Amino acid sequence: MSSASTPKVPAVILLADGTRFEGKSIGAIGTTSGEIAFNTGMYGYQEIFTDPSYHRQILVMATAHVGNYGVHAEEVESDRVQISGLVTKNFSSIASRVGGNGTLQDYMERDGVVGICDVDTRALVRHIRKEGAMNAIICSEGTDEGELKRQLAGVPSMEGLELSSEVTCSEPYEVAPATEKDKGLTVALLDLGVKKNIIRCLTERGCRVHVFPMNTTLDAMLAVNPDGIMLSNGPGDPGAMAETIALVKDLVETGRSLFGICLGHQVLALSQGLKTVKMFNGHRGVNHPIKNLVSGKAEITSQNHGFVVDRDSLDRHPDIELTHIHLNDETVAGIALKDRPVFSVQYHPEASAGPHDSRYLFDEFVENMERAVVPA
Repeated sequence: MSSASTPKVPAVILLADGTRFEGKSIGAIGTTSGEIAFNTGMYGYQEIFTDPSYHRQILVMATAHVGNYGVHAEEVESDRVQISGLVTKNFSSIASRVGGNGTLQDYMERDGVVGICDVDTRALVRHIRKEGAMNAIICSEGTDEGELKRQLAGVPSMEGLELSSEVTCSEPYEVAPATEKDKGLTVALLDLGVKKNIIRCLTERGCRVHVFPMNTTLDAMLAVNPDGIMLSNGPGDPGAMAETIALVKDLVETGRSLFGICLGHQVLALSQGLKTVKMFNGHRGVNHPIKNLVSGKAEITSQNHGFVVDRDSLDRHPDIELTHIHLNDETVAGIALKDRPVFSVQYHPEASAGPHDSRYLFDEFVENMERAVVPA
């Protein structure tokens, strides 16, 4: 059924603390659940919705208008919509855009994503900011509230939940560099839920990228003789990834250049003896301020995470340098090992959606690989 003929029916969103909002259905008709989170970005909704780091989360968009410019085949970060549900104030079922590929309504229906619109999202975001992250359920099929509460009670907490295995690639694959920029550098990328633009940022800089599923082995990654290792973003609790943490510890010990982003940053930290903690509310948006403590410069960044490296545990490790901080709450936003070319950041330098202030980090990674002598 096309978006033009899809009727909006009554829908409800119920939070774990009993808070209830009513509205109208968007996307597929049905019931969905997950941890509720909000994103403060005012653009780039398609890139946001297809980010694997949002897997199993219901997303509230703080901007009032969503869907206006439809969707485009090239503006995706994975092969499907990753959010488990969507909450908006105003939702457009038509698209006004030259060169677009359809409406957001059709896109959500295609992937079976349930949502709700006509919600007072300002009130909902304020409530989440005050009460913290919690699970929620959206229903547009008229299910009794008592039954919804029963279903919601059975939704697992994000804390302790390993989700990368649900979004990682099933088999290794290779992406060639842009021909005119080929630097002869090889990157082994551990896919914990990688965004397409991370791979693109590497190939644009002349790197050949070998992408490996999260359950790969050290030997398999080293078999491509990589000049550097990339640890991708992804969903879930990093503390629930014991095998991945052990693999990353071994990767660091190879002495190769290594760059971690978001979940990759957290797993790297855990592999070096640091701790991670769940945030009261995560950082999600395209307008988060970061300070680079090495250069002294500030950056506006794209972010999407609900866990963070514990600052106290970092302070107890003098061999690890704090390189970046979040200027809103001074949480850890970047680290580097002092004795080897290994660094990571909590935010998204590849952006998409978001500003390009932090793209220099890919340049630094490439420079590290060019300077390094790969171990035999």
